[in-house]
Amino acid sequence: MEVKRFAVLHCSQDSEYTKEQYGGIFGLFKGMLAGEGEVWDVFRAPAGELPDDGQVGLYDGFVITGSFCDAHADDDWICRLMDLLKNLDSMKKKVLGICFGHQVLGRALGGKVGRAGSWDIGLRTLQLSPSFDHFSSFELPAQLAVIECHQDELKELPAGAELLARSDKTGIEMFRYGDHFMGIQGHPEYNRDILLHLIDRLIQRGLITESYGDDLKANLGPCEADKEAWERLCISFLKGGSLL
Repeated sequence: MEVKRFAVLHCSQDSEYTKEQYGGIFGLFKGMLAGEGEVWDVFRAPAGELPDDGQVGLYDGFVITGSFCDAHADDDWICRLMDLLKNLDSMKKKVLGICFGHQVLGRALGGKVGRAGSWDIGLRTLQLSPSFDHFSSFELPAQLAVIECHQDELKELPAGAELLARSDKTGIEMFRYGDHFMGIQGHPEYNRDILLHLIDRLIQRGLITESYGDDLKANLGPCEADKEAWERLCISFLKGGSLL
């Protein structure tokens, strides 16, 4: 039986806390998506690690993580990542983009990314497109809750892409391109503890003010996302099942 192989294109920096508690961002995604007998590798994109032409064919699918960097920036590693995504598009490889990954995926395909009107941090309810009914192998509710943490957004879909979800805060919360690319602005891999820790990191990096961060934490509530539905949806897409 052929072993399935997947790669996480890690675009952020792990804190000591997330490494100790969750095995880092890679550990979070592996815990959410990996099945028995599968091989999961990680490439740290900002450090210059990306699969080369000889490696990409070994993988059945890729996951692009969130990042503290801007998907609309022209850092060398971001430009190299977009070149890789264009290559993966030509190969029709499965790619799941999360937050920054969602944005850079859209940009690589010709969409437009930029600053949102303001930060979106916390639990957000997404309105799913009716088109989900045509390709989902399992029943999904009309709405799904997901944890969000972003100040950029995909402002314009690439030509040929299909909108899958929106919210009252963000017009493009989720999209698909063909049967092989899917982007999700939110963080299906997050829980309340991770978000609280991330808010502290945003304060430390000067990306949000301490008073704003304190208000967010005070009003966060249970922050219960629909994690089981998101896991099924992401796994079904990534592993070539019957979502798409």
